[in-house]
Amino acid sequence: MASIGAATAGKSMQDAFDAISDNVTTEETKKDNMHTDNMPVDTPELTQHLNHHHHPNSSSAETISTTRDTSLAPLKLTSPTTPQEPPPPTNQPPNTFTGYLATSPTSPLTHAPFPPKAFLPTDIDIAITHCGLCFSDISTYRSSWSPTLYPICLGHEIIGTAIRIGASARAGIRLGDRVGVGPQGYNCHLRSCQSCSSGRENYCPVRVGTYGERYGDGSGVSQGGFADFTRQDSNSVFGIPEGLDSASAAVMLCAGATVFEPLKEHGAATPGKRVGIVGLGGLGHLGVLFAKAMGCEYVVAVSRKEDKREDAMKLGADGYIATADEEGWAETHAASLDLIICTVSGPGMPLMEYLGLLRPKGVFCQVGIPEGSLPQLDTMALVLNGTSICFSDSASPGNVREMLSLAAKKGVRAWTECRPMVEINSVIKEMEEGRARFRYVMVNEESEKEI
Repeated sequence: MASIGAATAGKSMQDAFDAISDNVTTEETKKDNMHTDNMPVDTPELTQHLNHHHHPNSSSAETISTTRDTSLAPLKLTSPTTPQEPPPPTNQPPNTFTGYLATSPTSPLTHAPFPPKAFLPTDIDIAITHCGLCFSDISTYRSSWSPTLYPICLGHEIIGTAIRIGASARAGIRLGDRVGVGPQGYNCHLRSCQSCSSGRENYCPVRVGTYGERYGDGSGVSQGGFADFTRQDSNSVFGIPEGLDSASAAVMLCAGATVFEPLKEHGAATPGKRVGIVGLGGLGHLGVLFAKAMGCEYVVAVSRKEDKREDAMKLGADGYIATADEEGWAETHAASLDLIICTVSGPGMPLMEYLGLLRPKGVFCQVGIPEGSLPQLDTMALVLNGTSICFSDSASPGNVREMLSLAAKKGVRAWTECRPMVEINSVIKEMEEGRARFRYVMVNEESEKEI
């Protein structure tokens, strides 16, 4: 889709939001698309809703049917006298949120108001205290993957306090709870959805990201966490365990989840299994931490330079490979690993050399998202070694909860640098220069004091 920022040149920020909100319902009493963990049974109206769902990069903003059969309302076992609405929150957010907005790939983020999506009965409003900076934010900001829907509030490693809870929100979150949101803003949770019904909601075909995508029900455009408040579907909101600091929890919701799920699914804790983590940055350092927390016997960190060896050892790595400084590294360490989680990407990465580190029947899982193509593969070498290559996208809600619980139990702490939210433009520049050790977390200092 062509950049909305270009299409609205010369207009005000509000005009730009009006342009991307055409045919989007803003009436807050809409009760269409109510979805809960109960997974409502499909109806023709809901099928029509899903058929009308369109990707945010499509070229037109269709009017979404909001006709809804009341049978879709989630079932509640209540007595006739039980009140259906929760107590009114003590600190509801304003109708307009304020955040740091990207308006083009090159302009600095601008502190400005923006309209949140319409509040639905399944939603939760959060007063934001922390939000991690992910390189996905920068790729979206720069329109590196595809044209971005500007204006956009980035940030999908969000921690804050629940201050408004819809009447049909998922159970388990109470007013005042410390909560978090990762990169998934919405999943359908239907029984007929192969992904959602099998506990793989992160692969739901109609999922909506935490920012920069239109909701299929017409309730608005998703906006992220470099702001004072965020409004998110309750099924994408996680309670944060006591004992886990907010900065660590924030980066775990994306970076941590992205490495945790493939480590778990490919049996990193299996006795005798040797695991390699390629890249020692925001994702990679959490890969080392969680592999050891799971009980992996031998973890090797792989990076370009020797300057991260000491950090790798402090994180708990048992071995280290410096691909730019260690001559003959590919031959020295050939066939030494069973599983590799690769957090880096790009056409110049030594992919075949990485794959050569695997033992027969080894697994290479790519979690770093390239902005271009990956290097060409020598298929025969992979066939003769029985090598498997796979990809992974974030984590299911169940795995996110398991990860947070493990981190609290084992004392896993991300290496973060907290900075005031007002410094977001400077921090983005520092991250693009590779200065993060290993993750920046933006802090709403006033909000943190008040909550």
